[in-house]
Amino acid sequence: MIELSAKLTTGTVYLAGEALECCITFCHTTQPEHRNSQSHSDILENLAWASAQIHCFYSTSGNPSDKSLSIEKTTALEVTSCDIGDVVFHTKPKILFCDLTIPLGETKTFWYRESLPIEAAPSYRGTTIKYSYKITIATQKVGSHIKMVRIPFRVLPISPIMNMQDLAALCGNETTEDLQPTNPFSEERKVETPLTMALQVLQNLTARRSPNSYMITNTRGKVGRFCLFKSAYKLGEDIVGTFDFSVGTVTCMQVSVSLQPEEILKSKTPAKNVNKESSSRSMTVARYHEVTLGLTHSELILPIPLHITPAFDVNEVSLRWRLHFEFVTTNEKLSPNPEEKDWNAPLNVPIETMVWNLPVKIYSTLPKQITQHSVSSDAYTLCIK
Repeated sequence: MIELSAKLTTGTVYLAGEALECCITFCHTTQPEHRNSQSHSDILENLAWASAQIHCFYSTSGNPSDKSLSIEKTTALEVTSCDIGDVVFHTKPKILFCDLTIPLGETKTFWYRESLPIEAAPSYRGTTIKYSYKITIATQKVGSHIKMVRIPFRVLPISPIMNMQDLAALCGNETTEDLQPTNPFSEERKVETPLTMALQVLQNLTARRSPNSYMITNTRGKVGRFCLFKSAYKLGEDIVGTFDFSVGTVTCMQVSVSLQPEEILKSKTPAKNVNKESSSRSMTVARYHEVTLGLTHSELILPIPLHITPAFDVNEVSLRWRLHFEFVTTNEKLSPNPEEKDWNAPLNVPIETMVWNLPVKIYSTLPKQITQHSVSSDAYTLCIK
């Protein structure tokens, strides 16, 4: 029996444009029930071939996946029934070996290295559309069926910086002198690649602080002022802002802020059972809530989860992010009189709820920042009898 074991040695999260590396081993082991009855044919095991390639699967909630994809469509490997969706992207298969003989008790190790295209769609599980990536490793014994093992991994977008001409223009206009110290005596010159250029622009966009103030008002007057210190963030950062209710003429009893995605379908022929309402439906991934009655100032701290997908734009769907505000206000004066020792809040208060949406930009972070907070990937195994 041959045991195939595969593991990603460079982590399970990658930026579009990065290279991944997978260690693949084939070990000839003996089945427990055959340990005492080995024949000469059991000493050697032969594999005809083995290959590896990357697949990106696409599916929609209203369109069942097509299970009749041919071998030619995936260029090498047949899509099995366990896969969900259609293959929208794949790399060329790389042959690991042909006609491999493994003696009993020995192990053969191979390395699979591949670079992802910088314009690749990210891994995404939305309300109507899903993208998922897997490394497909296949092998076959002579006279037997093809055996496959799939290793999932996550891809983060470089978007919305995808156009190489725009990327070069941005890098020409941006500077990192304030962010990265340079050595004027060094003669080494780093070769700028599209990925390093995108990371440079990404660092500049998310490091720049540009406070913006917004006056919150309704039909009865001013509710307060909100200040957001910057509008571009990376995964794992905190969205920090302040509320100033001292300038308000309307009492704000409580406020809640939610971080929500906006999924916008761009397909001209949407899938069945998918309408415009579901395509733009939002859900909350992080929430801040505070009772502000009697407060003149309050601070917003909203962590951005590492598991969400940053903003991106591809042919099928566009993803954006926003802060959804809900202010509960009342026109009555509820502030206690300082001369009164005991003050009880009224049992019934007429209230009004107003909502407001503020767009924010969320970009990718370095994959190592995510892997530090996740469990290390385990090896995927497959027994070939």
